[in-house]
Amino acid sequence: MTFKPGQSGNPAGRPRGTRNASTKLREQIAADLPGILETLVSAARSGDVSAARVLIDRCLPPLRAESAAVSLPAVAKAESLTDAGRAVLDAVAAGRLAPETGRELIGALASLGRVAEIDELERRLCALEAQTNDDH
Repeated sequence: MTFKPGQSGNPAGRPRGTRNASTKLREQIAADLPGILETLVSAARSGDVSAARVLIDRCLPPLRAESAAVSLPAVAKAESLTDAGRAVLDAVAAGRLAPETGRELIGALASLGRVAEIDELERRLCALEAQTNDDH
């Protein structure tokens, strides 16, 4: 069965512009929202912990841990990614660096290693292509 452009595959389906049940419910809640919020705030002020929790969970974003900037000269001076990784682990072991920060730095070094590997593969591929073109 084929349909012409602009012809519905289900002519008996829901008419255009008809809103589904969830849209209707959202609109109804939105209309009542000022009263709902007023009731929640009033309940929270009266000591209702559940109401307070709802307000706090919905209005305040959760706190995220922030890492402090660190200076690790041994990492900056490292001649290889392995040496840099060892310097990070040494700093963690000596207590100069938090374990979580060390984990993040090791992850960053691993990502850098993958990028360096791709660069090296691209360099080698270009050299092979150039050699192949010179041979022909």
